[in-house]
Formats: sequence, structure tokens, C-alpha cells
Amino acid sequence: MVVEDYDERWPGLFQGLKGKLWPRVKDVAIAIEHVGSTSVPGLAAKPVIDMDIIVSPPALRNAVQRVRGLGYAHKGNLGIEGREAFDAPEGPIAHHLYVCSDGCLALRNHLLFRDHLRMNAEAREAYSNLKKSLAFQFGFSIEEYTRKKTEFILSALSQAGLVQEQLDAIRKANMERPTGDY
Repeated sequence: MVVEDYDERWPGLFQGLKGKLWPRVKDVAIAIEHVGSTSVPGLAAKPVIDMDIIVSPPALRNAVQRVRGLGYAHKGNLGIEGREAFDAPEGPIAHHLYVCSDGCLALRNHLLFRDHLRMNAEAREAYSNLKKSLAFQFGFSIEEYTRKKTEFILSALSQAGLVQEQLDAIRKANMERPTGDY
């Protein structure tokens, strides 16, 4: 696993992927958000673009079918309610794609943490340093890397207003399997 310094090309890579997805989902989706560490200017990250397609809960099934029709392999919700995960088709841009019900905890987690890091230079620098250190120590294990950064994430999400029950659900998900790049 490689964690590298922020790359100014990441927003453009996201826009290119979004440009291919949006025409196929725009009638069932609310938005497509760039999430994960590549969405935070100045933050070190694995060079993988994370994206959430946001849909109303009734549109979730339809959106999943649309994304599958674009060559993405549906992996199910991986134990996280309101969020469906996909493996990206082969291509030049490494990325993770999720379809999220508007308001679900997974989406709130992604957006709150992203926005916290975008607005807080001190937290962004501390998280960059933590990610680099963990990649050096645990680069052989994405599971251990994810587990070790979870407390930092939970602390930020607590400051952003998530309640203990929500934090416990995120902790459980992160301890059981990795859920993205953050």
C-alpha cells in the first residue's frame, strides 16, 4: 500500500469519472460527491479516488442496476446499511464507488470527515502524518491500517456532532473491514 502526498490531479480525475457516471444516473441520483482522502486538498492519500453517488432511499435499487450496467461489480452493502459498494471496471483511474441513500450514516461519515479535514489545517496535517506512518508500519495490511486510524476518524466525527451510537457503528464497520480510503 502506498500513501503519497496530495496530487493536484485528483480533483480532475474525479471530475472525469463523474462525467462518465452522471449521464447514466442523473435521473435517479441527487449528486455524486468526491469523498475520501483524495478529495481533501493537501491531504496525503492512497492514489484511489472515492466517490459516493447519493440517491433517495427509494431510488437505491434502480441506481445499483444502472451502475452495474456500466461494468461495475456490485459487492452488496458489506454490512453497512444504506450504502452499496462496487468494484470498478479495469481502467486507467483507480477508484472506489458507492451508492448511498441520502442521509445514511455511511454518507454522513464520508461528508462530515471530508469537510472537517478541508476546514482544519491542523487536523489535516496530523491525519496526513498518521496515514504515512501507518502505511509504513502496516502497508502489508489494509485491515490493520484502517483499524489504526479509526480513533482519529471517530474523534473528528464526534466533534462534527455524531452521537455515540453512530460512532460505535462506524467503529464496528472499520474494525470488521475497510470501507474506503479515509
